[in-house]
Amino acid sequence: MCWLKSLGWGARRIAAQRGCSRTTARRWLKEGAWHRPPSFARPKALDGLEAWVEERFRRRAGNADVVRQELAAEKGIAVSLRTVERAVAHLRQELRAEARATVRFETQPGQQVQIDFGQRRVEIGRTPRLVSFFVATLGHSRRNHVRAFAGERQEHWFEGMESAFAAFGGVPEEVLLDNARALILRHDVASREVVVNPKLHAFALHWGFQVKACAPYRPRTKGKDERGVGYVKGNAIAGRAFDSFAALEAHLAEWTRDIADQRVHGTTGEAPMLRFTRNEAGKLKPPPRCGPFLAMRDLSRRVGSDCAVEFDTNGYSVPWRLTGERVRVLVAAETVRITHAGVEVVCHRRSGGRRGRIIDDAHVAGVAGADGRAIRISGDSAADVEGPIPEATLLRPLAECEAIAGGAW
Repeated sequence: MCWLKSLGWGARRIAAQRGCSRTTARRWLKEGAWHRPPSFARPKALDGLEAWVEERFRRRAGNADVVRQELAAEKGIAVSLRTVERAVAHLRQELRAEARATVRFETQPGQQVQIDFGQRRVEIGRTPRLVSFFVATLGHSRRNHVRAFAGERQEHWFEGMESAFAAFGGVPEEVLLDNARALILRHDVASREVVVNPKLHAFALHWGFQVKACAPYRPRTKGKDERGVGYVKGNAIAGRAFDSFAALEAHLAEWTRDIADQRVHGTTGEAPMLRFTRNEAGKLKPPPRCGPFLAMRDLSRRVGSDCAVEFDTNGYSVPWRLTGERVRVLVAAETVRITHAGVEVVCHRRSGGRRGRIIDDAHVAGVAGADGRAIRISGDSAADVEGPIPEATLLRPLAECEAIAGGAW
């Protein structure tokens, strides 16, 4: 407009040429040049809460909806989920980068062993079974130790670690493990406070190592063993079938000795056994002379009508006069001890399989049907039942019931 004014044009002619009013033309001629109109920032609901929102967003592992709920509960600010998502958009990418970023670290010889379980369905005796594989990996040499178990109970963790210490010929300074409920009672994500199971604490004191729990929801903290578990699944098992569980265990021992320990490791460039023999074997602490740690479970069970108590899918007989009574079951690595009223009733050898029954004939002596003879079931529709009955029927004379009313057997 100023250029047209310099040519002698008036405000009326300029307004007609530009398609605006004369008032607008006069105002811009008075300004002398075009200026961007001032912008007015609209206040936002989360102004002043940027630091609070960022801290909560990181604490809640990137869950914007939880932050929205806490805004309403603690600050009295009701906003939509989309509002919170816009406020934390720049933080989400940072969290993704932090989750993916990994710093490779190497442990000193004898410093650390990483342990974990992995599951794979394996054909054993022509029947597919879900097997849990315990894998221990030494942090420096990458030497592995593998065991197969029917589950992942606390006793399986302990037995796996003890067999690893025996295979390695010593104990490392620390054991890095996952936050399994059988081992870690609580691991706070924010404060990183770790509460160790009391039995694991006693086990660590017995063997002389420190317990290290990896960061929650970050399995790459023990990435060496994570890769070891995958290696066992993809190489040691690899669709193989076995005649028995013992054959599977023998195959794992042979595979570990001839394949896993002798291969050239992709990271170290050496065979794990060679690196272990040269650098790490002499750095492990000797195992204690007091022997293995006794992993014992203390259970309470009620005796069933079949004169047995059951745990881990296996049944163990007790004297039939204890039917219906509550007993204490002490489960050790090889034995099962059953006590009642503070007195040991029976000691069985523990079953290593599943859904088995260990029965002492003396415990069911005198029970109707125990000797295989036919008995008659009384009732409205009485009928003879041939052979042993599925659940023992106890025939107690009244005099005998009065004699044992005090709870003896």
